[in-house]
Amino acid sequence: MSEAIAAQLPATESVLPKQRGLYFAGEWHEATGARSFETFSPGSGKSLGQVAEAGEADVAAAIGAAHAAFPEWSAVPPLERARILRELARIVRENAHELALLDAVDCGNPVRAMVGDANIASAQIELFAGLVTEMKGASIPMGPGRLNVSVREPLGVVARISPFNHPFMFAAAKIAAPLAAGNTVLIKPPEQAPLSALRLAELAGDLFPPGVFNVVTGSSREVGAWIVADPRVAKVGLIGSVAAGQAVMRNSADALRPVLLELGGKNALIAYPDADPDAVAQAMVAGMNFAWCGQSCGSTSRVFLHGDIHDAVLARVAEHIQAFTPGLPEAWDTTMGALASKAQYDRTLHYIETGRAEGATVFAGGKRPDTPALAEGYFVEPTIFTGVTSDMTIARDEIFGPVCSVLRWQDEATMLAEVNALDVGLTCSIWTRDFDAALRTATAVEVGYVWVNEVSKHFVGAPFGGKKQSGIGREECIEEMLSFTDLKNIHMKFAG
Repeated sequence: MSEAIAAQLPATESVLPKQRGLYFAGEWHEATGARSFETFSPGSGKSLGQVAEAGEADVAAAIGAAHAAFPEWSAVPPLERARILRELARIVRENAHELALLDAVDCGNPVRAMVGDANIASAQIELFAGLVTEMKGASIPMGPGRLNVSVREPLGVVARISPFNHPFMFAAAKIAAPLAAGNTVLIKPPEQAPLSALRLAELAGDLFPPGVFNVVTGSSREVGAWIVADPRVAKVGLIGSVAAGQAVMRNSADALRPVLLELGGKNALIAYPDADPDAVAQAMVAGMNFAWCGQSCGSTSRVFLHGDIHDAVLARVAEHIQAFTPGLPEAWDTTMGALASKAQYDRTLHYIETGRAEGATVFAGGKRPDTPALAEGYFVEPTIFTGVTSDMTIARDEIFGPVCSVLRWQDEATMLAEVNALDVGLTCSIWTRDFDAALRTATAVEVGYVWVNEVSKHFVGAPFGGKKQSGIGREECIEEMLSFTDLKNIHMKFAG
């Protein structure tokens, strides 16, 4: 089956978007002064061509188009908005392999995994299409002659700023909730991998009235800052680093603009002594998301193994990690791709050297692969450190690379204190056969998303988000859609 699918994949050149400009008001625009920046494939180092570099006037024009389109789109009946979103989901599904290949060459993730991203995006779009009639208010009894009701109204222009690890999935999936609620949207795709957002506009821009769906590209941080600073933007949704989230909040403060932030994590996988060592070993590898080089905010990059099973788990990890071998992202049989940029590559190698210098032991990986075909790309082997303690840099910083730290524990209270010691709290995976231990630990960990005897998976409709500096708000659920509405109360006294 995989060979048949691989044979159906189009040529890499054929999936690149033809349009490289800014998409707003239902049309393609050249950036002011015809400015552009070059984008490269992290797997080969080859140029993928030029992309428009938006200036401040371009950003203002795109936001103006979204602002002007808001009254018309917000007046579209909910079921009609749902029909359009379902058509968007169909387009995404039908072009999943093409879009996956585009993301593979542009962001470095393997094409087979990116097909899954496209399918997740279509499922999330359909989720919000089905929820349009759930934007309900309530009535309050007031006695005869009076009516008191609350209604939900869309906010206006919503800006979505997305990262480089899942470019197309975030571009497509994260517009669904605000559009379903009646808002217009402006996408700022990552400068490292902007092409799939442009391709989305080519494929689906005509579905919406002009100005409802807009894409602005740029390599400068100023582009995001201009978007956030514009008073016509009603809300900003960001997926990114803690630092990026803090910048968005600062720039939104003067306008008291609400934000939806899904930020970083240094997530724990906790294995109790009664857990099955082989299942834990598989979970360690799966939880690191090695397919996309650990570049996932939910990766369980801190593994707390109880001393009783520590060695048994590691013996099995050595076998399971072999399933992930770096390869060219556009090859169907590749199981692990390239890091998204030279900056991420250099950062990862720096942390590996820091881990060694601070006394941790490289159990697996720890270097770039020797394969000649990969010489021009940003590849690093899946890396596991043992002998890690909680005061080490690799146990505290979010590396956002294929680096996993293993810590040994004996006392539950001490272990939980170490798990909760960081300023971030996104996910946690707990492995045990003991129901009491599972519930006790799930309650104690300071995170927003917990798996028990499971890892890494997201579930459509289940709220995803973090505590502490891992973010504000929840996504992938009805609460995400409702967060793009305002609640208005209307009180009426009957005349006569």
